[in-house]
Formats: sequence, C-alpha cells, structure tokens
Amino acid sequence: MALLDISPPSSEDFHAFEVLFTEEARLFLGKLVQEFDNEVEDVLRQRKILKLKYDQAGNLPTFKTSPARSDPSWKIAALPKRLLKRHLDLGDVSPADTERFSECLRQDVDGIQTDFDDGHCPTWHNQLQGWYNIYRHVHGQLDGVPSMEEAPVLMLRPRAWNMIDHNILVDGKETPGPLIDFGLLMFHNAVLMHEAGSGPFFYLSKLEGSNEAALWNKIFVWTQKQLGLPTGTVKACVLIENVFASFEMEEILWELRDHSAGLNCGIWDYSASFINKFGHRPAFLLPDRSKYVSMERPFLAAYMSLVVSTCMKRGAPATGGMAANILEQNNEQEIIEKVVSSKEREIKAGVDGFMVYDIGLIKPIKNLWKKYEGVNFKTVKSSLQTTADDLLNLPEGGVTLAGLKHNVMVGVLFISAWYSGKGCFVLKGCVEDSATAEISRSQVWQWIRQKARLEETGEVVTIRMVREMVDRYVKGQVEEIREAGEVFLEIVTMRDFPEFITTLLNDSHGFRKRQKST
Repeated sequence: MALLDISPPSSEDFHAFEVLFTEEARLFLGKLVQEFDNEVEDVLRQRKILKLKYDQAGNLPTFKTSPARSDPSWKIAALPKRLLKRHLDLGDVSPADTERFSECLRQDVDGIQTDFDDGHCPTWHNQLQGWYNIYRHVHGQLDGVPSMEEAPVLMLRPRAWNMIDHNILVDGKETPGPLIDFGLLMFHNAVLMHEAGSGPFFYLSKLEGSNEAALWNKIFVWTQKQLGLPTGTVKACVLIENVFASFEMEEILWELRDHSAGLNCGIWDYSASFINKFGHRPAFLLPDRSKYVSMERPFLAAYMSLVVSTCMKRGAPATGGMAANILEQNNEQEIIEKVVSSKEREIKAGVDGFMVYDIGLIKPIKNLWKKYEGVNFKTVKSSLQTTADDLLNLPEGGVTLAGLKHNVMVGVLFISAWYSGKGCFVLKGCVEDSATAEISRSQVWQWIRQKARLEETGEVVTIRMVREMVDRYVKGQVEEIREAGEVFLEIVTMRDFPEFITTLLNDSHGFRKRQKST
C-alpha cells in the first residue's frame, strides 16, 4: 500500500480537501502513482537524451518510418456525440476561478478548456478549488449553472509532464502533477460524466513524441479498468506544441487511436520549442513574434496544414488555437473584425474548431461558423504535402525594439502574476498566459545569446540593454513586480536554456513559500 503525505489545507479549503481526499481517493491515487511514476521518469529522461543527441550531432528531425504511417487504412475510434461538432470552445478557463468558470458554463459554446495548465497557477489553494469546482459541477452542486448534460462539455487539461506536485508525496517522493490532476478528476467524476454522455474528455499538453502518447494511453486503459469503465471511454485531444511532436502526429494518433479526440494547434508553445531545442543554432534565430510570426506566414501555416491533413487522413478532429483578444469599449468592433478575420483563415485552412477567451466574441464567431456551414475546406488540404523543410523553415525577419520591450513586459508580468497565484493576466487588450510567457522569455534569451541586432538601429541586444529596460519598467512598481524583474533577468541569462518557465517558477523557493499563504 502506498504511503501518501498530503499538505494540510487552509481553513478556507478544508471542506474541499475533505470531499476530495477520502480514504478511497487516497488509495486510488497511491496505486496510480506507484503504477506509472517510473515510466513518467523515463519519459523525462528520454527527452533529455533526445535533445543531447540532436545537440551533439547537429541533426534535425524528420518524419518517422513506422507501421502507423505506412498503413493508410486505420482511423481513430468513433467519437461520442458531444465531440462530433466542437466548433467553439472557451479557452484558458481555470476552474479555480469560480466566477469565470461558472460564467463560462452558462455560455452557448460547445466546450470549455478547463485548465490546470497554461491559464492556471498551481498554488495549493488553486488546485483544491479547481478540483472541487469540477466536482461540484459534475455532481450538480455548483449554483447558477446548467446541468452537466446541458452545459458546455468540459475538456479537462491536466498539468504537463514537466510539472511536479509539491503538496502530494507518494512513498516519500513528490508526484507528477498530471497524474494527480488526472487521477483525482477521474476518480470523482468519470463515472457520472460517462453516464451523462459528457466525458471524461481531456486535453493533453506539451507532448514531445508518440512515446508520451503511448504512456497516456496506458494510463487511460489502467484507470478505466480500475473504475469499471469501458475501454475508449476517455477521449483526449493532443496539443501539438513541440517541434518534435510535429514530426510524429500520425504516430501520436495511432497510440491513442482508441482514446483520441484529435489534435490541436498551440502556436506559441510550438514556436518556443524551436528555441528550446535549437535556439543556440544561428539558423534558428526566431524573429520578433509580434511582427513576423503568425499563421499567415509559411512557418506556422505549414504546421497547421499538417495538423489538418493528418487528422483528416485518420478521421480525427483538427482544432486551431485560442483568440486571446479582450473586447474593449473604445474599439470593440475593430477587435471583433480582427478576430473574425483570423478565425476565418483557420476555417479555410480546414480546422474543425478553435477557442476564444472573451465571451463577448461568442456571438460573432458562431455567426462566422454559420456562414460556412456545410462547406468542406479539407478536400483541398488533403492533397497538399507538408515536408520536413516546410516545418523547419523559420520566418524571415529581424528583432524590433518594440518587440523586445513587449517580450520583457510579458515575461516580468507573468512571473509577478504567478507569484500572486494567477495563471494569466491582461495586457494591451490580450490575455497572456504561460504560453506567451514561454515565447517571450525564450526570445529574449535567444536574442541575447545570439547577439541579435535591432532593426531600427543595428544595436546588438545585450543583457545590459535588457537590464536597463527591465529597470525602467519596474521602477516605482510594487515589490512583487520589482522582484519579478530580477527573476526574469536571471532566467534570460542562464547558461543553459531553461526548458519551461513554469517548471522554474513552480520549483522555486519564492513561489513555494508564497503559495502556503495564497
């Protein structure tokens, strides 16, 4: 029997803790972690080994030769009714934010990205509140929202493999965050979700290859057996947000074929992964994301095209990213037109759906889908071939002073938000989360390391330049932002590129000390 050591809750969270961590739930979590902890460790080791191999050899990824790829006949298993038409989801919805979570449940959308990842900060309070709010909704205890059958379907996004849960130890060892999220959500909710035809459905983030999809599949099969659910009950949509994963989309779908809910595009984590894996190479200097990196450029267009064509080939849904725009009274119509134009391009690229953050965008986006009802753009995409060179061909462009300032601002404010227990914040009319923080701090690190030059002046981007920029920005700000500026400078000057900003923050003494009182 596993030995569980769980941090005590605050008085505010005591009831949620008692509901969630029953003796039966503790036994189940202990068995789940004991069963798969070593395999999670192996996946993380394999990531390091693969990156080292590419670094040493100077090679680049290419498509696999695999049985999954060579066999044209197979398709993913049939989808349940509630996943057949998901044109519009609300994104970055942390269930710890009771007000926003409840508000989203009342909206006329297909699904909600119920988020323990990019849009969520994993303080102990937030974890307990998030798990408990989902429990309350599924069990019909959350006031003022429709029943599970009538509300948008929950697309549950557990933490990624890089995230450790410091508050739950099994046999004296801290636990993988995604196993804890998945295990608790399944134990308390899966049977009721299944009986209601409303789940359990998941998003899986930051996978780097089909071996990681295979591990998730094993976890699904084991958990379903433990809970008495039929194989294939769990459905999961994989976010393709890593350059290595983009070369294994077919293999990922194959490994999850009984449990697949398709693939999703996560453009900022995907773009940041190029710096993560190849950022020290001059050929992979990524230009200013604000000016040169978009779905209109061949770099990301090829990536989305491959997601769409792969999914079409295997009978899987392909979904686009999230419109992070926030409606503002002074230019509301301009923002709506901008988002509609962007999402119209994704529809014409062949996606089956996508997300928005602001509920004010629901009506215009639903009207957009009505405009193209019955039109199939995938027939065009299926004949297009995306090559390895297409995926690895970064956009041309330089570094701008405005782009550097924006990246610095996003990075500093994200760190400050995390320290205050928030997973996202609004800046210049857009919601910023860990995905935009990743690309922002990654670009600043790379521009300093590669001595990139500003387009306007030809000046080299140096740590001195960035430090002066940070100092000017945090001057006169509250202590949390000044401290965040110091942490940001440490991150962008580390000798070895830190793989995930969330890992650094989650494991830091400063965050762990703060979260005890958050």
